[in-house]
Parts: sequence; structure tokens; C-alpha cells
Amino acid sequence: MNSVSLFKSFLFTIALLLSGSQAAQAQYVLIPMDQSQTNHLKAYGIVYNQISEGYTANWLLNYRGGSFLARNQGEIVRNARLRNVRIEQITDAQAQRIIREVESNNSNTALVPLQEAPSIAVYSPSHMLPWDDAVTLALTYAEVPYDVIYNSEILEGALSEYDWLHLHHEDFTGQYGKFWAAYRHTPWYQRQVRDLEEMAARHGFSKVSDMKTAVVLTIRDFVGNGGFMFAMCSATDTFDIALAAVDVDIVPQEFDGDPVDPNANQRLDFTQTLAFENFELTFNPAEYRHANIDVPVRLGQLDEALDYFTLFEFSAKWDPVPSMLTQNHVSSIKGFYGQTTAFRMETIKNNVVVMARNSGRDEAKYIHGNFGEGFWTFYGGHDPEDYTHRVGDPPTDLDLFPNSPGYRLILNNILFPAAERQELKTSRPEAETRTGKLLFADAMEFVRIQQGR
Repeated sequence: MNSVSLFKSFLFTIALLLSGSQAAQAQYVLIPMDQSQTNHLKAYGIVYNQISEGYTANWLLNYRGGSFLARNQGEIVRNARLRNVRIEQITDAQAQRIIREVESNNSNTALVPLQEAPSIAVYSPSHMLPWDDAVTLALTYAEVPYDVIYNSEILEGALSEYDWLHLHHEDFTGQYGKFWAAYRHTPWYQRQVRDLEEMAARHGFSKVSDMKTAVVLTIRDFVGNGGFMFAMCSATDTFDIALAAVDVDIVPQEFDGDPVDPNANQRLDFTQTLAFENFELTFNPAEYRHANIDVPVRLGQLDEALDYFTLFEFSAKWDPVPSMLTQNHVSSIKGFYGQTTAFRMETIKNNVVVMARNSGRDEAKYIHGNFGEGFWTFYGGHDPEDYTHRVGDPPTDLDLFPNSPGYRLILNNILFPAAERQELKTSRPEAETRTGKLLFADAMEFVRIQQGR
């Protein structure tokens, strides 16, 4: 071997040694969630599956778009590279500097330990495909496991097995989505009606609306006992409508064979609802709307390029719950329609946290609250990357939108229940730890107190 070859071999050996040394020093993995991230959506799956495997991670609220920090354990590096998720391998000293910066009293940032992956259920008809619903689409794309359950499973007590429940874009009033006028002669609509009527009869209900009421009350108990519920589109307002009308017939004759209670609006009980009050129902079976909670349809009246909603910024240290739910790399997000697109501010209860509003309009897009020991979140619209999403539209290909800020809001809700009351354990001397440690359960209690004032 000549001298040039020997020298090249020497340089190659040195490079390998340096690479090995750097890898050995990379004790932590930072998953940035700012504009530098190559795939925001799959990053959530990386974190979820890391904690599912028994490891821990930390959510750095308001730090670089809500980044994640975890020890370099298991397959986190390999999994991230396989899914094109950008990571930064850093040393213990670098990780401690980030932690000190995030925990500084002078910054609107906070560190939340993520300890245990929540068990996830999606309330959906079994024949629905993952791309029929934005949440199942997001979960599938991010590679987060979930179970599909529906009315029968809920009525038979299945919710006790889960921590987090998503409500597929459902009509909880028993009016089959109010698709009667346009689609009552189509096979899919007729199948929906037939399946629900047979299901109601099997469980001893004379009407689908009565079965849906029982389901809604069971889900509300799930939340009250500490569960986490997330809903989009028509599953938001129809859930509260069903709660307000437990003892009132609000279903037109076209759907259940008998007329609406003539005093239905006057008999609604708003003390039973989670989010909305002082709303009025619409009883026209041909009107594609359940109540005046939802904003009127304005297709063609707005320029899609100018239709945005804005996220509010919360104190990461004092308001960790809404802070977690609003983590994003942008503050303005493209609007999108659904059967329920957004919520009129005048119908929202005072104790509800409004996390995003439509720009220039008196409408909320993204709201949150607590009930009993649990939490709920309502997100208006159907698909964050499909502006109108009409019946029969093809599914969204999330490979085209790996950095979708609208879909990030969905996945924030997936990790929210993973936060636990536990101090972050680091190698720092005890004297260097901050005195005001974030205890998650205490912070949530503070939020409850503030909301109840």
C-alpha cells in the first residue's frame, strides 16, 4: 500500500472513531417541532411509541414549536430516520442547558414529562375507512395504534378500557347527519339508517335518538371520571344538543315517525351541556344544520386563500393544558369547512377556554374545557387539508401535508393524556433544580379554579 493509500486509510479510521465518539456522547434526542422539522405529524407517532415501549419523553411547551426531548434509548433514532423525522442528537450537557432555559422563570416555556401512552378508542361505525375521518387519518399516518368502538361497545362498558376517546363526525341527535334531503335514496344512507335502527332495537330502544342519548350520557360519565374526549365536525354541537334534550323530542317526523315537541327549544336544559348554551334548534329536515351553534355556511362568500383562524398563546407554566393543546410551528392556520365548521361565540359557555378564533369573525374554531375529573376538546371542521370536503371527495394524502399545522392540533390531543404528575429526573445536582417544579395535576387544578371563577 502506498503512502497516499495509507494516509486515506488513516483519515477514514479517525473519522470512524470521531463518529463513534459523537454517537456515544449523544445521550439525548431532541425532536424539534419548529419550521426545521421535516415531518411534524410522524414526530408525534415517534414520541407516542417511545413512551408505549416503557421509556419517557418530555414535552417542551412553547420551545421551538413544542419540541420533544427524550433520552437516546430503544429505537428512537432508527425510527425517526425511517420516518423522515428530523432529530438532533445532543449530549447530556446540551440537554441540561435546554432544560434550564425552558424552566427559566423569565420565559413562557415549560417542561411536561410524558410518562404513559394513553389507550385510544375511536367512536366510529365499523364499516368506515380510516380516511373518512381526519383523526383516524392522522392516527394511521402517525402510526399511533387505536381501537374502533361504536354504540354497542360503549353501552356494554368498553370505555373503561380506554383513556382517550375520539368522536367520529357523528350525529348524536339521531337525525342521521341531516343528510335526508340530499341522500335518502342512496344506498349508503339507507344502510346507515337500517344499521342504526337494528342496533337500537337490539339494545332495547324504540328510537335511534334514544340510543344515542344513552351513548352520550355514558361518554359524559367517561369524561367525568377522568377520561379525555376529542371531537370534530358535527360530533361537537350534536353531542351538547343531545345532552340538553335528554327528555325532549327534537327529532322531526321524517326521521323517527312522530313530530317534534312543539316546546322543544323552551325545554332545553343547558345545565347539562359541556360547551354550549342559549342555542336554538332547527327542525327543518332538509336544512343541513342542527342549531345556531354552528356558523352559517358561506361557501363562495369567502376567499379560501384568506380564510384563516388564529391560535391564542397561553402561559406554559400557569396554563399547561391549553398550552399543550395549541403547540404549533405557526399561529395562523388555514380554515376548513365541515357540517359543523365553527362555533358562534355567543353560544359558548363562559367557563370554556377558547383556544382559536376565526380571523375577523365572532367565531371560535377550537375550544376546550373540563368536566368532573376529565377534559374535552371540540375542533370545528372536517379535514384541515380539504377546504370543503364534500360527500364522496377522495381522501387526503398526508404524505403531501407532513407539516400540516391543522393536523398538529389533532395530534396534540393524543399526547395530552400522557402527561403525568412527576418531577423530571435529570443528572443535575439537587441544588440546581428549580424550586417551582411543574406539577401537572396541580396546574390542572389551578385551571379548573380559574375557569370556575
